[in-house]
Amino acid sequence: MSLVQSSPSPSADLETLEDVELIQAAANGQRRALAALYDRHAPTMLALALRVLAQRQEAEDLVHDVFLEAWKRAADYDSARGSVRAWLLLRTRSRALDRKKSVRVKRSVSLETESLPEVGQAQADAAPDQRLLLQVLGELPAEQREVLLLGYFEGLSSSEISAHIGIPIGTVKSRVAAALSKLRGVLREGESAVHPIRRPGGQP
Repeated sequence: MSLVQSSPSPSADLETLEDVELIQAAANGQRRALAALYDRHAPTMLALALRVLAQRQEAEDLVHDVFLEAWKRAADYDSARGSVRAWLLLRTRSRALDRKKSVRVKRSVSLETESLPEVGQAQADAAPDQRLLLQVLGELPAEQREVLLLGYFEGLSSSEISAHIGIPIGTVKSRVAAALSKLRGVLREGESAVHPIRRPGGQP
């Protein structure tokens, strides 16, 4: 459900407006409204980004990028899915984790490039459980895959996932449990296939 409040007039005292009114004004092109949101929430967003990235300049750049994205996508904000503050913090956390992973991958590639095997050999040597994991993730129902990726790959808590996709926390937990149960079962089957139990006499 989209915002339904009428946009405040440009002359309105922005400091007295609620976050929802400010994001609505930003969606209608009022830059001062976005600046008011920045003044109100940037310190908390910066603290969150710093906890993830541990570098102030990186964190400041990220908060700037998140607000640019918020400016472009202000009309996408849905008050039914959580507060503006939660919307901004979720974007900050998600982008910070993405950036941290990207930096880690780049460093790893830089350190290991000289010793990398040929592509064909690398694929042949790939861990069976990794291939199985990717396979079973693709086979999970979309709603289970979504909560699993948000929780275990983006690091969101159950309450954050609930706010992010607009479902009760209990539903989040039940979907995660169902997804993990299927993952464990498939990975156990795959491990048995790769390392079969030997019967007496050396026969599998």
